[in-house]
Amino acid sequence: MLRVLSRINRVVVSDLFRRLLFGNMASKEAKISLKAPKGTRDWSGADLLLRDHVFDTITNVFKLHGGTPLDTPVFELKEILAGKYGEEARLIYNLEDQGGELCALRYDLTVPFARWLAMNNVQQIKRYQIAKVYRRDQPAIARGRMREFYQCDFDIAGAYDPMIPDAEILRVISETFDALDQEVTVKLNHRRILDGLFAVAGVPAEKTRPISSAVDKLDKEPWEAVKKEMVEQKGLPEEVADKIGQYVLNKGTLDEMIQFIKSDPNLFANDEIKAGIADMELLSSYSKELNTFDKISFDLSLARGLDYYTGLIFEVIQKPPNAKDADGTRYPEKSSKNQDASAVGSIAAGGRYDNLVGMYGKKQIPCVGISFGVDRIFTILKARRGEKQGRAREVDVYVMAFGGKEFDGLLLQRMSVARQLWEAGIKAEFTAKVKPRLPQQFKAAEDVPLAVILGQDELAEGKVRLKVLGTGKGGEEKDDKDKDQGRLVSRDDLVQEVKKLLQTNTLPLR
Repeated sequence: MLRVLSRINRVVVSDLFRRLLFGNMASKEAKISLKAPKGTRDWSGADLLLRDHVFDTITNVFKLHGGTPLDTPVFELKEILAGKYGEEARLIYNLEDQGGELCALRYDLTVPFARWLAMNNVQQIKRYQIAKVYRRDQPAIARGRMREFYQCDFDIAGAYDPMIPDAEILRVISETFDALDQEVTVKLNHRRILDGLFAVAGVPAEKTRPISSAVDKLDKEPWEAVKKEMVEQKGLPEEVADKIGQYVLNKGTLDEMIQFIKSDPNLFANDEIKAGIADMELLSSYSKELNTFDKISFDLSLARGLDYYTGLIFEVIQKPPNAKDADGTRYPEKSSKNQDASAVGSIAAGGRYDNLVGMYGKKQIPCVGISFGVDRIFTILKARRGEKQGRAREVDVYVMAFGGKEFDGLLLQRMSVARQLWEAGIKAEFTAKVKPRLPQQFKAAEDVPLAVILGQDELAEGKVRLKVLGTGKGGEEKDDKDKDQGRLVSRDDLVQEVKKLLQTNTLPLR
């Protein structure tokens, strides 16, 4: 009896332990949070189509300028990325040791490109790349700031005469945003001018990059906050900071700012500034010929925090609504917090980096390039679209069928019409049901501009009905009843009639 009781107790305890163990596991599994990681997002439907439109638009401009595509690994050796990003290096995602190699996710596409140039001994190339990059930044999804995001880069590598590639990059920027129907301002500066300004103001050479990083925050913070960082965190004397403020708070057109700098004997006596001004004078001439001059703002507060820039630097911002340049008031014009800046900040940025490739190889290869922030551009375009949702798919024709009591679904006939449209390069769909109901088919075609409706009698005559969706009207028949049903066209003429409608660009759902 005692043995039986002992055995029962063991079974009960074992069962209780099993329930506690697996019950807790099940409970934990049930509590899994089904969400994308912070600073990332899923793409689908209308959003993905809009993003693809941005990709296609930018890529077409890159190809127009002779761009060659490139793809590089999503992670690089940690030593390749080290020492290239200044204070921004803290945002790099480091990976665990994998087989004896210390790696990190790429921070941008520029450093991998420089590594590729040096590794393959490429001397000249116009290259473009569209890929994801990763930064351990504080995300703000509504403003387009993510931890995982796309960049679209276009770079010109090779030894050319001064400022000619730089001017073409500015033209690429202009053409891209014109194609996207976005009004932008290209803010630019020159690293040699900026470094010269710091030297004239009295900044020690070892503090040039830290002070440059502080100045770069002027598009987000007021001068008082930036000055406080220079003095209290960077250890700069207050009188030096005040002198910096006299210079970096000025901006204007290329010609206005060139004259402003040349008119100051203390500034123009500096050799670095002289060299930078010579570049800017060339750029002014080239930009007028390439019709980009009016989009440019020469802004002495622009610093770009990355260490590898050596010459021209630039950022692109969305032009504020109803922005106008007041004649006679832009020279010199004072910057202030968030002036000129849209809610998403810069939507493209880049510059010249002549010494980066030489860090990996024996020979320096001068480079200049631009990187478009697709997620931020997408945020602007989606906001501009407003409540009007774009189509979630790119189907142009929905093939459907209807009939009476003897209706068998006309599946084979629907397949035949769909095949006819596909072979003509027309995007088409049909319901994967043998005998679908007509209301269900119309519901499935809600975001499709055209419908081809099959009926037994019409098919017997070699005809189908072509209906424009989204208006409540169907075709050009005089009779209202016929309008609701669409207009009859022959099977032989179907492709031609569909293409004719698609080319009108007046369909409600396109």
